[in-house]
Amino acid sequence: MFDHEKLDIYRVSLEFVSWVYARVDKLNGNRRFARDELIRASQSIPRNIAEGNGKRSKADRNRFFEIARGLALECTAVLDELVIMKAMDESEINEGKGLLERIVSMLTKMTE
Repeated sequence: MFDHEKLDIYRVSLEFVSWVYARVDKLNGNRRFARDELIRASQSIPRNIAEGNGKRSKADRNRFFEIARGLALECTAVLDELVIMKAMDESEINEGKGLLERIVSMLTKMTE
């Protein structure tokens, strides 16, 4: 097992990727751009956590963790856009936003 695989933040970020993939099939037509952005950003969160955790200097680690935090916040914006576009409703995005809130909170603490 790699060190990043032991991190709760990494496991939660993978859970969010799974949550995204369970919901994006219905996003097509003019909603496909939001779908593609949500997929890209969600996948990048655990990738940056894994890469950052492998860095030896604290500054490098924090940089990757900050990028992951920014990507999580980007995902919240995409979810809000999907509600405005009537592609999802508030009740559909609540679980995803809950996961993102955990991710942002943990990454904030990790970079303080």
